[in-house]
Amino acid sequence: MHKKLGIIAGGGAIPRDLINFCKENKRDYFVIAIEGNADRDLIDETIPHAWIRIGQAGTGFKKLAEEKVEEVVMIGTIKRPTLKDLVPDMRTTAFFAKVGMKSLGDDGILRALVKEIESEGMVVRGIHEVLPELLIKKGVLGKVKPSKQAKEDIRRAVEVATELGRLDVGQAVIVQQGLVLGVEGIEGTGELIRRCGEYKRKGEGGVLVKVRKPQQDMRVDLPTIGDKTVQAAYDSGLSGICLHSGNGLIVNEKETIKLADKLGIFVLGLDVDDYR
Repeated sequence: MHKKLGIIAGGGAIPRDLINFCKENKRDYFVIAIEGNADRDLIDETIPHAWIRIGQAGTGFKKLAEEKVEEVVMIGTIKRPTLKDLVPDMRTTAFFAKVGMKSLGDDGILRALVKEIESEGMVVRGIHEVLPELLIKKGVLGKVKPSKQAKEDIRRAVEVATELGRLDVGQAVIVQQGLVLGVEGIEGTGELIRRCGEYKRKGEGGVLVKVRKPQQDMRVDLPTIGDKTVQAAYDSGLSGICLHSGNGLIVNEKETIKLADKLGIFVLGLDVDDYR
């Protein structure tokens, strides 16, 4: 018998995939939807849910307890919060004070959040433990294959991305013809791609590489791509996208690859060890 699942839902389509999985498999679940992130068209009256701001962790914990949730998955994108979003309830204030937010990077905060959730008697699961088929597989996923130049750019990007990850800076790097056009910071992958479009050089387009940080917990914030990533890559003149195989998520894989083939963009499930 499956334990009741709490889904902390950010943006994007993956929370929908998880909700549908629970429905199809008759698994009991409850959704905590993050305001300003989760898709309101997705969370309708047929779905057991509550909306909270990022700063309302106490409200979220209380609701999960009331719903007798035993396992929790945190999934979906979270935008940089506004000051209004961050106005904390008492429970969240205590959490901020305990972990010392200013001294932690993104991974440190997420690890602390996982620990806090589990202190409430729940177990945090990764999406790969519930829906492993969402993880991207190794190899070229569509009809377009990376060129010799692209493979060299991938190798360079992996080197840079691995070091960035160790420093808890970001997951993504764009390299064109051996030159690092940009690295991901707080702005997110979409803005990185757009920004690098302004720096592209003549000739073959660059590649976007997204890898899981070496110290990153598999249960939270896995690198993710989807059709929006593909469209942005095309608009900025990139030749391809690489995502850490077995460690990254691809949203709506069939549609994403169909669009990539149409636009002439390669999508590669990247075994990092092959390019080190």
